[in-house]
Amino acid sequence: MVDPSRRGGDTRRVAGGTIRVVVADDERMVRTALRVILDAEPDLEVVGEATTGAGAIPVVRATRPDVVLMDVRMPEVDGIRATEQILASMAAPPRIVVVTTFENDSYVYDALRAGASGFLLKRAAAEELIQAVRLVARSDSLLFPARLRELAARHCPTPLPAPWAARLTEREAQVLRLMTTGLTNAEIAGRMGVGPATVKTHVASVLAKTGTRDRTQAVIAAYASGFVRPVPPARPR
Repeated sequence: MVDPSRRGGDTRRVAGGTIRVVVADDERMVRTALRVILDAEPDLEVVGEATTGAGAIPVVRATRPDVVLMDVRMPEVDGIRATEQILASMAAPPRIVVVTTFENDSYVYDALRAGASGFLLKRAAAEELIQAVRLVARSDSLLFPARLRELAARHCPTPLPAPWAARLTEREAQVLRLMTTGLTNAEIAGRMGVGPATVKTHVASVLAKTGTRDRTQAVIAAYASGFVRPVPPARPR
């Protein structure tokens, strides 16, 4: 899980500038493909690469990117341990997206529990990759909320109640439930009939009370505690 000393969320945000990205993957062709796709966009720039999880840590510290694309399975140190170490060792860590071959792999859920802000399939289209990097950098919504819900349903069969749930106000509880659906602050504001600034304040309070650093982590906490029950996907007939 995320270092509790960082409760209240990360205040780093990309505000109209170039989104700096580090790519960590042990396959050269994957790194090259990701670099070509991202560097072709005017607002995205790959500022570093790593071939192992252990190698990703110093690269991230040196380049201070906004987003890291982290292969979940790498030699020496896997993406889960690398994610934990990066988040624990930096005062303003980047958003981390784990890249995987199988979306329901237990490694993915473990990486999210370790602090990753989302996950992306290696077979994702270029447009999906670009959108994911931009979305995670803004951290105003969830990356693939339906897939996150499916992972939670698979890996949280027995929720463990958390004391923070009783500390949420009625409005904060409503905001957290809407966050699990993947709505942006503006969309939540429209549902609740309040201004986006009010929702932003509620989101910050939810992060502080749940002891999480971003929306994904708050939603994982909501599922893991049973505050929100993920509905398993229907089985094909």
